[in-house]
Amino acid sequence: MKNVLLLKAGEAAASVRLSVGDYDRWFLQTLGLSGYRFDVVPAFQGAKLPEDAAGYDAVLMSGSPLSVTRLEPWMERAARLMVDAAEKGVPVLGVCFGHQLLAYAYGGRVVRSPLGREIGTVQVDLTEHGRADPLFRGLPERLTVQATHEDIVPEPPAGTVVLAGNAHTAVQALAFRPCARGVQFHPEVQPDAMRALIQARAERLEAEATERGQPPGERVPRLLAGIAPTPNGRQILVNFLEHFT
Repeated sequence: MKNVLLLKAGEAAASVRLSVGDYDRWFLQTLGLSGYRFDVVPAFQGAKLPEDAAGYDAVLMSGSPLSVTRLEPWMERAARLMVDAAEKGVPVLGVCFGHQLLAYAYGGRVVRSPLGREIGTVQVDLTEHGRADPLFRGLPERLTVQATHEDIVPEPPAGTVVLAGNAHTAVQALAFRPCARGVQFHPEVQPDAMRALIQARAERLEAEATERGQPPGERVPRLLAGIAPTPNGRQILVNFLEHFT
């Protein structure tokens, strides 16, 4: 049994939680509980964090509607915990917000994407380093994954290696340390959750599209029609827990 510390960095909109559950549930459902024990800590609510990650086989941090560009004290505390774990050899995986917080903690920048929000089922391409990385073992060079984010890490922090990217976001995955990784996309999100996320943000998504000169009423139907299964996501999480721990 592997003990996993899951740092919850936020919560989904109420309509999303009612239909498909919240962020922590997505990780547990996608991975399954066989062989894993999860301690879910709502870090975003100011919950007391462990002094260190000793006793855990891995640390995960979820996504969040909050932004690293507007730092809060709990974010600084969580960043210190993740860096301390990584420097002591405890595997760490940051997802979306977690990826960005790790980048900040290792000296990088986090900014609003000049291309706007990336959301829906997208494709990312592994770099040469990504193709050799255990996080992506057994996976194709082009991955189909779910994504939803407005912030990005615009360039890799010093001492890190880019593992994946696409036309929207050049830094889609990073290797921070031998056992620390970050992914901008959401390997834990299944199609039903992505559908719920798009529907919950429909009005905002259409407004964003209109502001960028796109025809009104087209973006949300196109996003919903483009949702596809993303089995690569589960394999990435499994690879992290099986090959880094």
